[in-house]
Amino acid sequence: MNKGSKIYVAGHKGLVGSAIWKNLQEKGYTNLVGRSHGELDLLEGTAVRAFFDKEKPEYVFLAAAHVGGIVANNTYRADFIYKNLQIQNNVIYESYRHNVKKLLFLGSTCIYPKESPQPMKEEYLLSSPLEYTNEPYAIAKIAGLKMCESFNIQYGTNYIAVMPTNLYGLNDNFHLENSHVLPAMMRKMHLGKCLLEGDWEAVRNDLKRRPLNSVSDTSPTGEIMEALNRQGIFAGRVELWGTGQPLREFLWSEDMADASVYIMEKVNFDDLKQGKSEIRNCHINIGTGKEISIKELAKTIQTIIGYKGEIRFDSSKPDGTMRKLTDVSKLASLGWKYRVEIEEGINRMYNWYIADQKNKK
Repeated sequence: MNKGSKIYVAGHKGLVGSAIWKNLQEKGYTNLVGRSHGELDLLEGTAVRAFFDKEKPEYVFLAAAHVGGIVANNTYRADFIYKNLQIQNNVIYESYRHNVKKLLFLGSTCIYPKESPQPMKEEYLLSSPLEYTNEPYAIAKIAGLKMCESFNIQYGTNYIAVMPTNLYGLNDNFHLENSHVLPAMMRKMHLGKCLLEGDWEAVRNDLKRRPLNSVSDTSPTGEIMEALNRQGIFAGRVELWGTGQPLREFLWSEDMADASVYIMEKVNFDDLKQGKSEIRNCHINIGTGKEISIKELAKTIQTIIGYKGEIRFDSSKPDGTMRKLTDVSKLASLGWKYRVEIEEGINRMYNWYIADQKNKK
């Protein structure tokens, strides 16, 4: 990529997309193109085609996706497979039709089997059944990976699929039902701290910025309390799903963005297929290679936030996959390594969250 190349970041307002946009700007790229969901619905093929006809991007970061945590994935299964397939199909095909020079597709490490050997190597893909709770989302991401691979083989395109581990960072989704584990846990403890301290102004500021279903900052106190209780947030305790035993790997979103730009600048599909008798598993894991239990994660967040209440795990709720650690040796061999450790990242994220609340009063 040249500094003046036209680069389209699909999903540039989201967690990863916004970090990629920022990383590109910091590295001197000046011709960036983005569209919010309101401006361009990536589910609509005709609209996506018109966008590509008009803008003619040379490079594409496909960071747009329909995402959520374990509850959302298990509840809205049709939405997760349909919407992600549509987004991928539309953007990848129009990239091919418009001769995009290079595309980066962002998937997820949930593509690997539930009982995958640990740490998970790229070649473990499709070796055994997937985790049931997020199977539709995983299948969509596998389809996107295979679409990139297949276009490369048939048409000689240069589309690279990367599979990030669990991401967290600025501009994350903090919805208590639809977000991933780390931001949901952080918000629960923040609200639990506010309740414990009797700080209803802070509770209402939080709900003003991020309403909870039918409850907002203007709702009666009793209704707010009932809504928070339903989410496992009480004045003296916070309830979290599962046993706390599963191990998870987390990557700071800005590290993910840096890896993505690095790969777009320095790695090509031809580099990844060398020596393969059958061209498959050319995708790249992106992670830290380190893991932490959900229970330890909760304690870390509790300490950083300063929450003094009880943390209670509800073992009647599902844990999901017990362990999901990526093997990042391929990425390391390509010359990239993460920088931000989990404690530093959570500190940054919570400071941003508090500042964001104050800015939106």
